[in-house]
Amino acid sequence: MRDGQHGHDEHQEHDDGHRQGHDRHAGHDPEAFRRKFWLSLALTVPIVVTSHMVMDWFGYAFDFPGMSLVGPVLGTIVFLYGGWPFLVGGLGELRDRTPGMMLLISMAITVGYVASLATSFGAFDLDFWWELAALVTIMLLGHWQEMKAIGQARGALAALAALLPDDAERIDSGGGVQRVPLADLRVDDVVLVRPGARVPADGRIVDGTAELDESMITGESRPVSRGVGARVVAGTVATDSAIRVQVDALGDDTALAGIQRLVAQAQQSSGRAQLLADRFAAWLFYIATATAVLTFVVWSALGSVDEAVVRTVTVLVIACPHALGLAIPLVIALSTAVAARAGILVKDRLALERMRTVDAVLFDKTGTLTRGAHTVTAVAAEVAGAEDEVLRLAAGVEADSEHPLARAIVAAADKRTGTARATATGFRALSGRGVRAHVEGRDHAVGGPALLRELAARPSDDLRRVGEEWSARGAAVLYLVRLDGGGPRVLGAFALEDEVRPEAREAIADLRAQGVRTIAMITGDARPVAEAVAAKLGFRAGVDEVFAEVLPADKDDKVTDLQRRGLIVAMVGDGVNDAPALARANVGIAIGAGTDVAIESAGVVLASSDPRGVTGVIRLSRASYRKMIQNLAWAAGYNVVAIPLAAGVLAGAGVALSPALGAVLMSGSTIVVALNAQLLRRVRLAPTPPG
Repeated sequence: MRDGQHGHDEHQEHDDGHRQGHDRHAGHDPEAFRRKFWLSLALTVPIVVTSHMVMDWFGYAFDFPGMSLVGPVLGTIVFLYGGWPFLVGGLGELRDRTPGMMLLISMAITVGYVASLATSFGAFDLDFWWELAALVTIMLLGHWQEMKAIGQARGALAALAALLPDDAERIDSGGGVQRVPLADLRVDDVVLVRPGARVPADGRIVDGTAELDESMITGESRPVSRGVGARVVAGTVATDSAIRVQVDALGDDTALAGIQRLVAQAQQSSGRAQLLADRFAAWLFYIATATAVLTFVVWSALGSVDEAVVRTVTVLVIACPHALGLAIPLVIALSTAVAARAGILVKDRLALERMRTVDAVLFDKTGTLTRGAHTVTAVAAEVAGAEDEVLRLAAGVEADSEHPLARAIVAAADKRTGTARATATGFRALSGRGVRAHVEGRDHAVGGPALLRELAARPSDDLRRVGEEWSARGAAVLYLVRLDGGGPRVLGAFALEDEVRPEAREAIADLRAQGVRTIAMITGDARPVAEAVAAKLGFRAGVDEVFAEVLPADKDDKVTDLQRRGLIVAMVGDGVNDAPALARANVGIAIGAGTDVAIESAGVVLASSDPRGVTGVIRLSRASYRKMIQNLAWAAGYNVVAIPLAAGVLAGAGVALSPALGAVLMSGSTIVVALNAQLLRRVRLAPTPPG
C-alpha cells in the first residue's frame, strides 16, 4: 500500500498505525487528522467562550439556559471523537508492551477528562473542560502536521508511480496504432512512443533513434541518445523523435517498480539512530509517568488537589515525544526521497549510516570506472597523414563482423572520417586471428600479432615501435594488412582500449575532497592495463592501490585485506563476480546498470553508471546523520527542561505551565524538528554532467 492511500476505516487505520518503532506513523491518514482537527476546533471555540475562567480573564460575561452543559457535552464529544486515535494508539502500545507517545497522550487526555467530569459533579473546583478541548485540538493539529510532513517526504513513491502514462499506443500486426490501457499490454508487444511522451514499459528499441530524458530514473540531467537495440526504461521521456519499443517487462517487473520497492524498503528500515530514538521514547514514558505520579503526590500533600491534577496533566502532555517520534522517521523519509530523485536508491539504512565513516573506496574497474567496451584510442599509418584512409579501409573490412573490436573500429570510422566507409565483399572470419575481405579491388585483412605471424607480414619500424608502446600500456593492437601480388603490406595500426569514463577522474578527486583516505581499483586485467587506467584516473603512488589480475572468486579477499588494516570499506561494482565483494564490504554500492545479482548484494544502488554518485552517497549519509543527531538532541533537551517546569518546580517563582500551553510548546518542538529535517532538501547529491 502506498503511503497516504485512502479507503481504510479510520479506526482500523489508527489501530494499525501504532506499531512499534517508526512504523507507528505508517497507517495514519493526514486527511483523517485534518477533519478531526477542524471539527474539534469548531467544538472547542464555544467551550472556551463559555468558560468562566476565560470570561474572567477577558472581562466579559453572558449567560443562557443550559450554558453549564456546553463544557461537559461538547467536551465529551471532543474527547471521544478527537481523542479517539490517541486512545486507540495508547491501547495498542500498551497491548504491544511498547509504551511511547500515544500512551502518554492518551493518559494525559484521560486524566483531563476524568478530572473535568469530576468537576462537573462537584468533586473538584476546576474549570477544565476548555483546557481538555484545547489540549485534544492542539494534539490533533500537531499530529496532522507530523503525518503531513512524513507523507510529503514519502511522496517519492507516489511521484515515481506518476511517471507511468495511463495508456500506450500499441502497434498491431497490420501496422496500425491502437491506444490501450497499460494493463492490456503484454510482453513482446511493440509500442509507439511519440516525441514528448513517456515510455510505458521496459523494453528495447526496434525502430528509430531518440534523445531520452532519464533524469527521473538516473538523476542525470542531460538526455542520452538511444537507438535500435538499446534498452529503455518505463517512465523515461523521448524528447525529440518517435521510437518503437518492444516490451520485455511489465508491472512489478519493470525497473521503475524495482526502484519503488527499494525506496519503500529504505523508508521502512531502521538504523541505529532510530533504535536509539525508540529506546529513548520508551524511557521517556517511564520517566514522565513516574514524574506525573510524584507531581500529583507532592502537590496533594501540599494541600492543593486541584493544582495536583493540573500539574499532572501538564507533565503528561509536555512529555509526549512528538518531536522525538518525528526526529528520525522524517529524516529517513526525506533522505530516501531526496536520494531517489538524484538516482541514489538506499536499500539498507545501516549501510547509509556507515557510509559517513568510510575511509576506503574499492572500485571494480570494468563497467564502473571504465565503460566496459573498447574504443579506438589511437591510429597510426605507414604513410604519414593517411590515418583516416587506413581507418576507412579497416572499417570496410570489419563491417560484417560482430566482434566487439570490429564494432569499435566501424564506430570510430563513422565518427572520425565523416565519409562513407569502404564497401567490402567476400568477407571471411579467420578464427582467432582476425578477418579478411575484398575492398575496392584488393584483398585486405585486419587482425592482431597472430595474423601478422601467419601472413609473415612485417610492419615498418615506426609502426612496430608504436604498437609496442600501445601494448605496454595494455591496449589491444590490431593491424590493417593489404594482400596483393607484391606480398603482404602493413598499412596501419589501431590501439583499442576500454574507455575510461570521463566522469571517473572527477569522482576520484571528489572522494579525496570528502576525506576518503584510500581509493583502490580491482580488476582481472593484466597489471599494465590496470596501471594505465589508474594513471589516467590520477591514482596516487603509495596511497591509492591497484589490485590487478584478480580472479573473480578472490575479489572479496581483497576487501577483507583492506578491512584487516582497519579500514572501513565501500565496494563499488556492477557484475555477478562483484556480488561476494559487495556483500563482504562495510557498504556495498551497486552500479544500477549492472546485474540483478550485484544489486541484490548491495546496500546502496546508483541508478546511473556515474561513479560520482558515490560522493553523493557520502554527502547524504553525513547530512542525514547530522540531522538525526540534531533532532534527537533538540527533542531530548526540550524534555529535560520542559518536564520540571510542567511539574511546577518554579511555581513558587510564578512560573507555571498550563496543559494547553504545554501542548503548544510540545507542538512547537515538533515544528522545529520538522523544519530542521526539511533542510536535507538542500543537499546536492546528483553529479554535474561532465563537459
